[in-house]
Amino acid sequence: MERKIFWLCFIGLGLLADFLLPIWWALAATIPIGFASWWIAYRSDWF
Repeated sequence: MERKIFWLCFIGLGLLADFLLPIWWALAATIPIGFASWWIAYRSDWF
């Protein structure tokens, strides 16, 4: 279940960044998005 939550958060936030930010900022935001998705899925104890 955590893996599904991770990928849903990662893809959702990645698409949001792609539409709201310029391309280079969106590419640079990939690492923080990955970290935030990992924290939400595995460390937050929300799921």
